[in-house]
Amino acid sequence: MSRFLFSVIPSNDLGALTRSLPIARELKLRGHEVAFCHPAKAPQTLIAEAGFENLLPNDPLYSLLQDRPFRLLRRGRPLRTLKALTSLIRGMSGGTAEIWNVDHFNTRLFVSAEITRANVEAFVGMIDSFQAYAIVDFWNPWACIAARLLKKPLITVIQAEQHPQSRGFIWWKNPPPNLPTPVPLLNDVLTQYGLPPVKSSGDLFVGDLTMVLGTPELDPLPDTANVTYIGPVLWQKPEAKVPEWIAGLKANRPVVWVYPGKLRYAGSSRTQFDSEVVLQASIEALAKEDVQVVLSTGHHELPRSFLPLPPNFRFEPFVPGLAMAARSDLMIHHGGYGSCQTGLYMGTPAVIIPTYSERESNARRVVEQGAGELVLPTSDASGKKKKVDTAELSAKVRKVLSTPSYKENAERMGARLREYGGAPEAARLLENVVQSRGFTKSQ
Repeated sequence: MSRFLFSVIPSNDLGALTRSLPIARELKLRGHEVAFCHPAKAPQTLIAEAGFENLLPNDPLYSLLQDRPFRLLRRGRPLRTLKALTSLIRGMSGGTAEIWNVDHFNTRLFVSAEITRANVEAFVGMIDSFQAYAIVDFWNPWACIAARLLKKPLITVIQAEQHPQSRGFIWWKNPPPNLPTPVPLLNDVLTQYGLPPVKSSGDLFVGDLTMVLGTPELDPLPDTANVTYIGPVLWQKPEAKVPEWIAGLKANRPVVWVYPGKLRYAGSSRTQFDSEVVLQASIEALAKEDVQVVLSTGHHELPRSFLPLPPNFRFEPFVPGLAMAARSDLMIHHGGYGSCQTGLYMGTPAVIIPTYSERESNARRVVEQGAGELVLPTSDASGKKKKVDTAELSAKVRKVLSTPSYKENAERMGARLREYGGAPEAARLLENVVQSRGFTKSQ
């Protein structure tokens, strides 16, 4: 038996987590021990439902993301740590919706050398206490540094845009000069640890084995990238099914699944990552359409400001994604990678309202394949306050529902995705890595 620690970017949404759980389940079925480390409420709920242990380090970032920052004072954390944490949250919620590449994104994570070291050292302690044989990472840079520091096998599961050789999140435009980068700060920390410097923070996500989700068509990288494509990795409990009221919806009226994801990422403060605009636009655009709307939010509460919902809307906090996509004629979502893959895998077309550039990248790939349409929100100068042309959204919903080629192309891409190994292949590759480093099931 081997022990794998799964590290995931610590945001309170289900995107990266739902890519990790199927691989964790495959490893568990093969007799290995798997633990997660996630601080946020909605992911913790899903981890517990899936039957996995969730570890929490004594770490400033993770304490903060549990909405208990003042515990740090009681633990004797210095005031400068709290100031650095404040900078971190501002960085994660600030800026515009145009995030050009992985370095530009990671400036929101690497805002302080002190916080970076604290998070790395927390992961070092957690990896040691769990006696992990290998780290399996889904965009958690601190865990990647800790794995290198401990000389543990590091296996990363990434989207193509995370790779340092990719064209970035906004591949359809030329980037402006002098974009912010965390590389100088990061290299200072790496040098202190005796680790080699990096040219890009994306180098952190190139592991002993680097697995790329999706296919070369949807997630292109140059041949020199040295990655292994594994196709879609999508989570659903084996026994999962949609609630009876959804299964019983009328067969002669289209079913539209609206999934905005997390509506607000920073409580009452607006950030460029928020998906509230998806919900608001969907309500306005679909209220008078002859469709049956299922609204879900991924274990997040529905704000009272959106109530009462229109008569053709029904709310369910969480639905199993693959089963819900199969029951739907159309998906409307925020462009998250998992949502795009879920729709394509089940052959369900989409109208996508991307809330920032990584999601716009995903949406444009779906549109390129003829499997959906895109409605871009407009933003104010901060990128935080968004609105959608609801007439355009209504028109594109009607177009996708009435044009068979969208469904046909989604089904074509679903067949293409099935050609790859997915979670079982990822688990096999993980076993190969730990065995090649001297860890075997008998240890």
